Amino acid sequence: MKKTILPSLLFIVSQCLFAQQQDAEGSKDHPMFPNRMSNYLILDYANNFDAVEFNLAANGSKMETKEGNKTSINYGFDNESGKQMPSVLQILRNYENASKKIGGTTLFLNATDEGIAVFKIVKGGKEIWAKVEKGANDALNYVLTIVEVEAMKQEITSNDILTALNTDGYIALYINFDSGKSDIKTESQSLVDQIAEMMKANADLKISIEGHTDNVGSAETNKTLSMNRAKSVMNAISAKGISASRLSSLGWGQEKPVADNRTEEGKAKNRRVEIVKK
Repeated sequence: MKKTILPSLLFIVSQCLFAQQQDAEGSKDHPMFPNRMSNYLILDYANNFDAVEFNLAANGSKMETKEGNKTSINYGFDNESGKQMPSVLQILRNYENASKKIGGTTLFLNATDEGIAVFKIVKGGKEIWAKVEKGANDALNYVLTIVEVEAMKQEITSNDILTALNTDGYIALYINFDSGKSDIKTESQSLVDQIAEMMKANADLKISIEGHTDNVGSAETNKTLSMNRAKSVMNAISAKGISASRLSSLGWGQEKPVADNRTEEGKAKNRRVEIVKK
């Protein structure tokens, strides 16, 4: 990400802020990363919906774009503090440790050349992507950028499901579960309701609920997980008054991907439950 603040302008702005010993007006630390580096003030702060590119390999050879609620915070070092400025590696490690404490994964870290680290956190039904970049004059300033991506959702009706079954013989639904678990999350209960409504309106219809995963983890573990998730959906439909004789479940694990598992978007598409007409 290119910096829009020139070093000379940054110096002028930072000196004005440091003279007042306060952060830029209306700025604040992000709640997921509240512990900034010591002796740094916020020079600039922005919060809006935007798309951000995240480095996954050296020299920008592999990038991934994420859209969502973006928070960008530009921190500057207080030269008047009398303290020694930290190294770029110290800054990156500080945020890497903070990410790990809240369950984050480090996707990329290069302190020597690019001075950037990228982290991914899955929390509360969201993917949170964060990156820390060195700014002007190495650690004189650094920029923390966070994008909160909403979980994949589907707005779909019972008629949509029936039409797909009659036309294609199946439909892929993105029913959300906690990572590595088979409990259906609250935001996906409406999809279960629509399946049950469709079944009630078509008394002769029988379906197979089939689970699929991405390729993270072992094939055996993913097969078991997909089976458990399919059974969980089947049981939820049955609990709404649909005869168990009209339902069956199956788990394919990672055997039948529909997208590229090398990207996060592809993995998200592969983590699905298919309703198949019998």
